Amino acid sequence: MMQQYLEVRGSLPPNTLLLFRLGDFYEMFDEDAILGARILGITQTQRNGQAMAGIPYHAADNYIQKALKAGMKVAICEQMEPAKPGQLVRRSLSRILTPGTTLEDHQIEAGRNRFLLSFVTDKNGIHAAWLDLTTGFFQVSTQFDCKTLLDHFFSLDPSEIILPDDDEGENDSVNFPPELLEEKSRLLEGRSTSYLPGFRFDNREGARTVRERLGVLNLAGFGIEEQHPALGCAGALIHYATENLCAEPENITRISEFRAGESLRMDPATVRSLEIFRSASGLRKGSLLEAMDATVTPPGSRLLELYLTAPSLDTAELSRRQKCVGEFVEAPGYASELREYLREVRDLPRILGRLKNRLRNPREITAIRDTILQLPLLIQVLDQFEQSPLDTVSRRIRTFPELGDLLQRSLVESPPNQLLEGGYISDGYDEELDRLRSLNRNSRQWLADLESAEIKRSGIRNLKIKYNNAFGYFIEVTKSNLNLVPEDYIRKQTMTNAERYYTPELKEKEKEILHADEKAIAREEELFRDIVAAVLDQADALEETALAMAELDVLQGWAKLAREWNYCCPQLDSGDRLEIVNGRHPVVEQTMRAQKLQGERGAHDFVPNNTQLNASGEQIAVITGPNMAGKSTYIRQVALITLMAQTGSWVPAESCNIGLVDRIFSRVGASDELARGNSTFMVEMNETANILNNSTSRSLIILDEIGRGTSTYDGLSIAWAVVEHLHGKSEKGPRTLFATHYHELTQLERQLKRVRNYCVAVKEWNDTIIFVRQVVRGGADRSYGIHVARLAGLPESVIRRAQVILEKLESDESSHNLLRKSMHKAKADPEAAEEGQLELFG
Repeated sequence: MMQQYLEVRGSLPPNTLLLFRLGDFYEMFDEDAILGARILGITQTQRNGQAMAGIPYHAADNYIQKALKAGMKVAICEQMEPAKPGQLVRRSLSRILTPGTTLEDHQIEAGRNRFLLSFVTDKNGIHAAWLDLTTGFFQVSTQFDCKTLLDHFFSLDPSEIILPDDDEGENDSVNFPPELLEEKSRLLEGRSTSYLPGFRFDNREGARTVRERLGVLNLAGFGIEEQHPALGCAGALIHYATENLCAEPENITRISEFRAGESLRMDPATVRSLEIFRSASGLRKGSLLEAMDATVTPPGSRLLELYLTAPSLDTAELSRRQKCVGEFVEAPGYASELREYLREVRDLPRILGRLKNRLRNPREITAIRDTILQLPLLIQVLDQFEQSPLDTVSRRIRTFPELGDLLQRSLVESPPNQLLEGGYISDGYDEELDRLRSLNRNSRQWLADLESAEIKRSGIRNLKIKYNNAFGYFIEVTKSNLNLVPEDYIRKQTMTNAERYYTPELKEKEKEILHADEKAIAREEELFRDIVAAVLDQADALEETALAMAELDVLQGWAKLAREWNYCCPQLDSGDRLEIVNGRHPVVEQTMRAQKLQGERGAHDFVPNNTQLNASGEQIAVITGPNMAGKSTYIRQVALITLMAQTGSWVPAESCNIGLVDRIFSRVGASDELARGNSTFMVEMNETANILNNSTSRSLIILDEIGRGTSTYDGLSIAWAVVEHLHGKSEKGPRTLFATHYHELTQLERQLKRVRNYCVAVKEWNDTIIFVRQVVRGGADRSYGIHVARLAGLPESVIRRAQVILEKLESDESSHNLLRKSMHKAKADPEAAEEGQLELFG
């Protein structure tokens, strides 16, 4: 047995724990036992000087999850046949589990995509492939601008990354743009990373591997050229998946190309600051994804995540989705009925992925059966929408009557989870199985009758006929009754408190029973293989149906949100306007209503606001107002409404008109990156530089408190220069919302023709302020900082002292106050202000 173990152990990559099946346990030996005991929190033992640690096989999933989270790979070596006394059990490696290749339902998050990513760089740019092995979703992409795809990788949030081994260690900078090394490092940080030999990324070999896996002569049918520079990465992913599955990944049946220019782009700072997939606390709760997710199926939730990962620039496709949502909004009864049927639909893409990759159990086949039962009901509801945009979805749904009938006839209502247990094929489905089961049932009665007869014959009242795997059937007699044992009993085993016997009659019946039982289980497994084959014959059609149902789920979920939260259908075009009437922040609005329903003190309804931007007119809105007034919420809501609109969703507003946006940039909030030697201000400047260098006239930019991380003069100077740069000298510029405490920037409205001033209104009452959350035209001329400090609970003595100091500072002839006075003078004398912006600093 140890020779078996060492042969398997020697074939495994480093950083891998080997779980070696011994009966009811997975055992680890030597270094694996020491490391495994520490990571998994289990006891390490010694036997003949050898370290050992084990876990029960039925509880292995939780321990495997622990190991994967700790960055380990987990190899599973299974027993390939039942154990027999005195014989070595045949064992072989069945799987290597890694964060990107695990398929089991209980080891993956149902509503999230789980990508395995590979990429390389050369003089022609960056080339990449990503694969969700749980569903078979497979894409390739190449881009001359490396940052474009790097940004997309952060949105994909891969579970595992595969790189060529010349990228490892000191050679990390091979072929990679030096200015992006830090960003690459941030992508790899905290993610499982594996390395393959460089030749695995060869393009010609990759194209051959992909063709063979897809079973095609060329890739033209998928819209991909044979010389596509990312096919090397695609081939590396298939090789890696094959190694870890110990067989080819059978659920990879299609591949597509991701074209960055066809979707709205967001850099990692924007994704993070807008809290699109995760809130600031790192949780899904409080994110835009959660606020938009009214789906009832895992595939629907994953499709929504994909929509947010790559929002579309295709107005025709977005219009189709909007109209489908509108159909459900107009027919809430049918939408609700459809929603209830979708609740009963199971996760077909992942179930089919496991079946194709030889992970099979009876319950997943019954899940397919239960899903098929819902399909005619779904079609019945969709048929009520005549000549509807929904036809594009409903036409892709098939009902599978023959397969559904087979699964209903063949499987019991609630089967066990394991094939070895048997009992999952229905009585009456197969004559041979029924005959074998009848023998077993008769045998059980025969054993009960024999036990009663032996008790009566011997006079031993506690005599029992029992069974175990090692000794088969036996008669057990306690030590106190040994004097009553009949002479024809043959001793089989001596126990501490009992003796075990058999009779020739019992031995003969044992052969008959075990033979029938083994044959019955073997027959069930044979029938089950035929049932799985029938399912896989329909796999492509089932997957297409599953994708259509996922889309229906997203669309009906958006319609539910639109009805419950009074969303509108945004008008999208190729213009440069951005007009929102009574827009609201989708996440904050939901949070505030929840607080109000819970009766929290101070809870109130969300205050809506208008927005009007135009790349060639009102391009830049400079927004002033005190802290806590709602500037950050306001500018974020504009970005989120735009993003929602470009997924095809309706949006939280009374009306909305958006000229499609190619990129959203957000510079809102920042924190130190001390490990990289970056202060808050450095992070802020890096993000601002990225915006200024990469935005176009079709971009949307939201900026919050640029320059606050340094001195007042430096910060004001930088903020002023940033606004001037965004405005530029051309006729158009990126639509921009610029929230600031620097009230001096309000003077830019007089200097730059596409700048407009707005402020968040407040009301003063008895030396305190009331936030009304309303954004109005004009600029604020006070910060109300001391008022906010009072609201925060600073001691009154501190507040009074701050007021005295403020009055003193405002009366000083300091350079800062000279600047203020100069600006007030410019307000009073517009003609003087128009002479030139430098006059403000004269």
